[in-house]
Amino acid sequence: MGMDVYGLAPVTPAGEYFRRNVWGWHPLWTYCEDRHEDIAGAVQYAHFNSGDGLDADASRILAARLFADVDSGAATEYVRARDLILSAIPDTTCQLCEGTGIRTDEVGVDMGMPRRELNIDQVAKLGRKHGWCNGCFGEGTTMAWEREYKLTVNDISEFAVFLNTCGGFSIQ
Repeated sequence: MGMDVYGLAPVTPAGEYFRRNVWGWHPLWTYCEDRHEDIAGAVQYAHFNSGDGLDADASRILAARLFADVDSGAATEYVRARDLILSAIPDTTCQLCEGTGIRTDEVGVDMGMPRRELNIDQVAKLGRKHGWCNGCFGEGTTMAWEREYKLTVNDISEFAVFLNTCGGFSIQ
């Protein structure tokens, strides 16, 4: 699933359409809210595909601020700090194998996961010759879901380019 953001009155092709999957859109808009709440706060349903958005003037102002954030290094600092916080979130116990590394529920048994022979690299890493879980690659833990939400300075730059010439936008 993703957020399709359509320009309302684009003046260039770059202002016609902007898209991010949910893993990319949510942190991008959260950045806008954190750094420029006075503008981004006007979009009540930015995290939904409900058609909410900004008009042309507010879009251009937000674009100018995002460009300034990138140029000043503020965007880089924000992304670095965010990444540091996320990296400290520990892995979680795999729900499919309950942390054993071997999926033994009905689906796992039907797919032969408890009997699956591991390759030499897996044997070295996992310390066993058989047993697999497709949720955690046999490790028993998975990355915390919060760490799946990615944000880069390039995302912020690309959104600023869109905002600058979109003539207002609607999130679909």
